[in-house]
Amino acid sequence: MASETPRPASAEILLSCFQRMLVIRYFEEALSELFTKNLLGGTSHFCIGQEACAVGVVSALRETDWLVSNHRGHGHLLARGLDPARVMGELLGKLTGYCGGRGGSQHMCSMADHFLGTNGITGGGIPLGTGAALAIRYRQLADIVVVFFGDGASNQGMFHESLNMAALWRLPVLYVCENNGYGMSNPVRSSTAGVGIAERAAAYGLRGERRDGMDVVQIRDAAGELADYVRQGNGPAVLELTTYRHCGHSKNDPRVYRTPAEENDWQACDCLLQAAAHLTALGLSAAAIDAQRQEARQLIDAAVRAAMAAPCGTPEHARGGVYA
Repeated sequence: MASETPRPASAEILLSCFQRMLVIRYFEEALSELFTKNLLGGTSHFCIGQEACAVGVVSALRETDWLVSNHRGHGHLLARGLDPARVMGELLGKLTGYCGGRGGSQHMCSMADHFLGTNGITGGGIPLGTGAALAIRYRQLADIVVVFFGDGASNQGMFHESLNMAALWRLPVLYVCENNGYGMSNPVRSSTAGVGIAERAAAYGLRGERRDGMDVVQIRDAAGELADYVRQGNGPAVLELTTYRHCGHSKNDPRVYRTPAEENDWQACDCLLQAAAHLTALGLSAAAIDAQRQEARQLIDAAVRAAMAAPCGTPEHARGGVYA
């Protein structure tokens, strides 16, 4: 699919995808710098290297389709088009954040943007997305739910329980596994039996597909096809994207379980490099591509300044919204 020449209209779409991928990359790098300067507490899970997965899938959806994310969810938020300044503000505990600074990285949602939330529990978003798909079917809506999760989550019981239920009830949900090769420091080959994660769909009578998670064109095509398949009432589907995080599992992970050679090999097929190559093949100049990089950097620099200048919540505000 990636080797085919896209239709002329695809050049504009690909440029938009490239812009959003750059925003995600620079957002994550800016977040890492804030940690280094001790301006942000706790930890965070970056998606550096995986940007094509989020952008390729989300760009193929309708704005009214619902998204459910995981602990590595900044890219999904920004791929949906959420304001980087407000996302950053949430991470900094500012009132301008999407959850008023209460949710942080792993509990951020925006119902207005049909984003049901990031989730700090491995696989925790899978049953939530399945339940949302049941609500959509009950209301007879034309929307679908897309659930993002990692390879480690595919070994959780809730993954299998959700696929079983969704298959029985033919729910409008697309399960997207971002297989970055590791569950924390544990390689997939040591934790996941069988051929792969996409093949597990067959056990429940579902359609399962695997694509190169570093090629945004290939991802967008596959996600669009599967989203249509699900939307037409054929039941759920599983899309496995083989990708790689260039960073550690979390901010404090030194990545001693990976070799420099492995990391260099994956850097060579970085999703931003591949997207730029696609644009070059479509006639976009190097200067125009570099201009996109500069624009994205400026956007994130402005987002950081706005978030840093925003007011923090009071203790009373932090205690608000608690119902138990």
